[in-house]
Amino acid sequence: MSAEIVYSDATRLAEMIRNREVSPVEVVQAHLDRIEAVDPKLNAIVTIADDAIAAARTAEAAVLSGDELGPLHGVPFTVKDSIDTAGLLTQRGSPIFKGRIPERDATSVARMRVAGAIVLAKTNLPEFSYMVESDNLLTGRTSNPWNLERTSGGSSGGESAAIAAGLSPLGLGTDLAISVRGPAAQTGITSMKPTHGRIPMTGVWPRVPRRNWHVGPMARSVRDVALAYSLMVGPDGEDGFASSTVDFDAGVGLFPDRPLRVGWLVEPGFGPIDPEVAAIVQAAADALGGAGCAVEPVRIAALERDFALDVYNKLHVMEMKPAFEEAVAGHPDGDIYKPARTMLGLPDTSMTDFIEAEQAAERLRDGFADYFQRYDALITPVQPLPAQRHGVEEFVINGQNVDATYLQGSTVPLNITGLPGLTIRFGTSADGMPINVQLVSSWQAESTILHLAALLEGVSPVRDLHPILD
Repeated sequence: MSAEIVYSDATRLAEMIRNREVSPVEVVQAHLDRIEAVDPKLNAIVTIADDAIAAARTAEAAVLSGDELGPLHGVPFTVKDSIDTAGLLTQRGSPIFKGRIPERDATSVARMRVAGAIVLAKTNLPEFSYMVESDNLLTGRTSNPWNLERTSGGSSGGESAAIAAGLSPLGLGTDLAISVRGPAAQTGITSMKPTHGRIPMTGVWPRVPRRNWHVGPMARSVRDVALAYSLMVGPDGEDGFASSTVDFDAGVGLFPDRPLRVGWLVEPGFGPIDPEVAAIVQAAADALGGAGCAVEPVRIAALERDFALDVYNKLHVMEMKPAFEEAVAGHPDGDIYKPARTMLGLPDTSMTDFIEAEQAAERLRDGFADYFQRYDALITPVQPLPAQRHGVEEFVINGQNVDATYLQGSTVPLNITGLPGLTIRFGTSADGMPINVQLVSSWQAESTILHLAALLEGVSPVRDLHPILD
């Protein structure tokens, strides 16, 4: 029963709890046992919630007494360690914040608790959520459950590893340039970065540049991502970017009488892409064509004019560097790891370059707006190659030498523009690593990519595969 529990999705666990097939205590204990057995190999978990079993007992009592139950009643979930959890360590991957215990939950966490979910543990991340590998001086490095010599990504890498390995059915991550979608792709799970502002960033650090930051759900099934998203969406009266269009969705419900129009794109516009990854993107496009969508290859001129990664780099240095300087002020150099050191050492962006980057960002938004006049969705790579070995900072991708920032080439356009993006596994590399694809829709049209992801999930050649760690 324990094996069935840890690889059941959150929706199924909630159903089993409601039907009294299993108790919340059994579910939480099964995941705690899984953490104890497997996490020493992964280092995905940084703090276990001391009150998880007590919360499960309370949840069990509610079931037995016939109380009204929330949609995730008694289901455990994990939280990236940059997201505040009341009374539970939130240390942000840095000795600078060692021992920090927030007094209140982040809005996203609070809304999950209202739905009946139980905080199980906090998960690992890079220092300040700022690196494509989850490694730091305080809680160390997280490994990929499919190959312990590979990374699980960053910055939500602890979350992705935990979910892929059955330590958690559902989790919350954050995404500045890649950090929900990239780690999910590296471990073969599903995640979604909604339209910017859909889920408040209240209680998440760093706060800048908040116009690019997103909270997103991570899980092993599309329906879990959809459920968690629906529970967290909506303004909270504190995050000024949080959208007020809670009940509006521009997706599939607005055009039920015609096929969805889907374009697919590998190159140009995202930097070099590994041929294995490109093949999986085309396979996913073909699968959607077989499911009745109108699918064709496309190009987006705006991506070719303004390389989004260059635009992002010019913008975020100007905004993030002062925040990093403030965070490390007065602390010894030994408390500061590579990401912050790198940021602090970068030259300031000139005002001329910053303004040009702002204008380029507007051109990218306009370019996507034009694209979505003609298409309902876009399929792209998530990363240009499968999960890399630990510590690698330079790559040869499709014959081109690039640095590690290029891992963000396909994802960062959505942070600059605020578009929603979902990632789902659809293949496997020759050396056994997951390969995901990214689904993109227009602003406020999350239902479109959730629908397309469900179609892909139904025909996926790699559905229900799990890493073997025992």
